[in-house]
Amino acid sequence: MKNVVAAALLAAWGSLCLAQAATSAITPAATTWKLATGYRAESFHTQNLEEFAREVAAATQGQLKIEVAANNSLVKLAEIPAAVSSGKVEAGEAIMSGMGKEVPLAGADGVPFVVGSYEAVQRMWALQRPGIEREFARRGLKPLYAVPWPPQGLYTNKPIRDVKDLQGMKMRTYNPTTVRIAELLSATPVDVPMVQVGQALAEGKMDAMITSAVTGVENKVWGGLKHYYELNAWFPKNIVFVNAKAFAALPPATQQAVVRSAALAEIRGFALSRSAAVSATEDLRKNGIKVDPVPFELSRDLKRMGEKFSREWVASVGNSANEIFIPFYSLR
Repeated sequence: MKNVVAAALLAAWGSLCLAQAATSAITPAATTWKLATGYRAESFHTQNLEEFAREVAAATQGQLKIEVAANNSLVKLAEIPAAVSSGKVEAGEAIMSGMGKEVPLAGADGVPFVVGSYEAVQRMWALQRPGIEREFARRGLKPLYAVPWPPQGLYTNKPIRDVKDLQGMKMRTYNPTTVRIAELLSATPVDVPMVQVGQALAEGKMDAMITSAVTGVENKVWGGLKHYYELNAWFPKNIVFVNAKAFAALPPATQQAVVRSAALAEIRGFALSRSAAVSATEDLRKNGIKVDPVPFELSRDLKRMGEKFSREWVASVGNSANEIFIPFYSLR
């Protein structure tokens, strides 16, 4: 009798092992991706990434897990595209305007006074994306989604009516574009790191700067600047991408889940960006900065400057740039 029972138990155990083996053959093992970003965990971009990761895990029933490494903890911001391209990490986030040398079409984000609203950002991205996908594919990358930072505005220590009022003012600059803007406005470019803005204002070394309301609040610029003009000078976008081979290795159903979650993350990210802009602008008001509408004369002059910048950018990039700006201007 004992032998019969033992044989039955052994047979049952064998059947269970076979069933588990069959299940393992059908269900792929869970995959984990590391996603590197240079931005702090409190940034709305990083919070959006964390939600994206949770949605992917839920949509794939845990078959794909994405671990978000914030604040340069895994790879430095400037090195993230190369790290993802080489397969050092599976996914990453970068600011598109910082990729202009390697991916010229990404430089459209840095052309000032062209995109003036969130709706225009969406139109620009729809025109920009096919070329970005093509260029990224050549580098072994697959774009997932893009989200803009809040728009760049003009801070000054006195009221401004038109570009003539900016002549001779000491304007903070931090890259070639802002230097060129200062020069075209006949202002004096002053290279001041953001962390030193408070000291520069206290010492009278700067009178104006272009940056977002969010950055102004984070750095408490109301000690020396009195006015904020909502120029919407440009909306730099962050782009989230993955190593193309890592994506291709996923089962089709998992790939589709990632793409769907990315589309939701883009919609949510635009909403978060709008909310951050509104909240920060209100914080500027609460701290004594006068938030002014852009005077007509100044708006007109800056739009002309934007057309000049866009022509120069198209000339530097070539025909592929016309795929973006010709239809963008015709739609506008």
